[in-house]
Order: sequence, then C-alpha cells, then structure tokens
Amino acid sequence: MVVGSDISRYPNTPRPTCRGYLHKRTQSAILKGWRKRWFVLKHNGYLHYYKHKKDEGKCRPLEVTKLEGAEVGVDTSLGKPFVFKCIPQSGNRIFHFCATSNQEMKRWLEAMDKAVHP
Repeated sequence: MVVGSDISRYPNTPRPTCRGYLHKRTQSAILKGWRKRWFVLKHNGYLHYYKHKKDEGKCRPLEVTKLEGAEVGVDTSLGKPFVFKCIPQSGNRIFHFCATSNQEMKRWLEAMDKAVHP
C-alpha cells in the first residue's frame, strides 16, 4: 500500500488530480465556522483532507470521502463568495468548501465532477 505521493520512490503512482488548501465549514456541536485544510483529490475518486500540507504522506488523512455519485455544485446560500458543496452518496453529510478565488473554485469543481462521473 502506498501512502501519500512519494513520486521518487514510486514513479508509477499517479499524481493526484487536484490538491490545495480550501476552507471547510465546520458544524460540530462545539465548533462552528471555517477551517483551512489541505485537500487531495486522488485518481481513484477519493477526496482526502489533512490539517496541513506537510501532513500529506506522513499522517493519516482526517477524513476520506468517496466522490463517485456525489452531488457537487456552487452554493450561494451561505452568502459568501467562492463556496461550493459536495453531498456524497453515502451518508447524510454535506461538505461546504470555500476557495480563495472563482478560478480556484472552478478548478476544484471540474476535478470533482470528473470524480463524480468516472
């Protein structure tokens, strides 16, 4: 099993289709708000996220979500720019993400859409 993306040791490992920082909406009983997280969308259609960029390949992801069959799109209901949502097929959870620009949001939506419809 290959953890992370050590291309030098595993040159045949496909690079992730999309990676970068996004703000993820937190709605736990204790915390509410937006948290900056490092997201990695793998070729197999799974979205991994970590607390920091440096954690990729060194730590277990905070969560891994299968995107195949998920509903992905722009969300204007929160009154904040560059927000999009992902509703995975499995589970009753809605992920809200906030990008830093419209271009960044489009990049993620395109990549996620390809994972949703492999």
